[in-house]
Amino acid sequence: MKRMSAVVLAGVVAVQTLTSQVITSAVPFLLIAPNSRASGMGEAGVALADDGWASFWNPAGYAFQRGSEVSLSHANWLPQFNLSDLWIAHFVYKQEMQEIDGTISAGITYLNLGEFNRTENDPTVIETFKGYEFALTAGYGTKLSSEMGIGINTRFIYSHLAPFGAGVEKGRGVSSGFSFDVGFLYKPVSMFIPFTGYDLGDRVNFGMNISNIGPHMAYIDKAQADPLPMNFRFGFALKLLQSEYNNFSVVGDFSKLLITRDSSGTTDPFYKAFFTSWYARPFGETIRQVVTTLGAEYWYGSPKLVALRTGYFYEDPRAGGRKFMTFGGGIRYDIYTFDFSYISAFEDQHPLGETLRFTLGIMWGDSTP
Repeated sequence: MKRMSAVVLAGVVAVQTLTSQVITSAVPFLLIAPNSRASGMGEAGVALADDGWASFWNPAGYAFQRGSEVSLSHANWLPQFNLSDLWIAHFVYKQEMQEIDGTISAGITYLNLGEFNRTENDPTVIETFKGYEFALTAGYGTKLSSEMGIGINTRFIYSHLAPFGAGVEKGRGVSSGFSFDVGFLYKPVSMFIPFTGYDLGDRVNFGMNISNIGPHMAYIDKAQADPLPMNFRFGFALKLLQSEYNNFSVVGDFSKLLITRDSSGTTDPFYKAFFTSWYARPFGETIRQVVTTLGAEYWYGSPKLVALRTGYFYEDPRAGGRKFMTFGGGIRYDIYTFDFSYISAFEDQHPLGETLRFTLGIMWGDSTP
């Protein structure tokens, strides 16, 4: 589908940025949840990370995984705009490597922005071009101990918004960059609740991931460079019910963009924003920037066969205001898995409302979580 001008492209990118956080960044597509399973649980997964999609949620999850997996995910993005050529797809592959005492992964994220007509002062089409962005990611996870795992990702990013500058600007709306992620996952074998004697060992996980760490990206010139969406995420996963045919878990994530922007619009480099993003603003405002996501998952079957999921995503109204429920389900048969998720927004015509994600996975070699 062709839209009238590159101005529309700028609008799409702006909306994409605004729906990510009030604090804007370059390439916000890196924050889009990839898989239907975690998306169905409110977009929480940093302490779960027990399948190939640990590449996004927490690469340390690979430390505890076995076997091989290949998965593909697809979603029409911002469906309320009714743009059939605005979509995002993810692909990931993982492979256990006993020779290096861990698991490696490779993946790609591709955001298709569609086809555009370039015009100037009249409707005459000067040229037609396509907008798109993609990222190539490679990861590795290994155990530091029987209870602690660590993981890292490296990533190449390419953004092609337009093959020319806006207005009188020279240059192109094209940029590339790189980033990396660092994650930790703690799975205690024994963890007693004080004063109760109840042991949560093998039932609770704690995870932390800092993603998209890297230098600013510039399209026209370095003076207009924008920071990457460096993001801190911490969370838990708790198994409340474990039996042969019934399994029920709850998860929760707390995340915050690590970006500092002053009143003039200047942003700190990533190595400085690690710290300034926590104290540059008043404490209350910093806390309001924390996004909370909660979810639940129920599995039936021996082995696990059918899953039902739900979740809640909350962002303070003064820091973006995203708020929605998520629902989803999944079917697992032999080495194949199929998952879907759905976003139900609390307001009419919300850009993310009615978003459907579909994920297909194949696991083999003792790869089942």
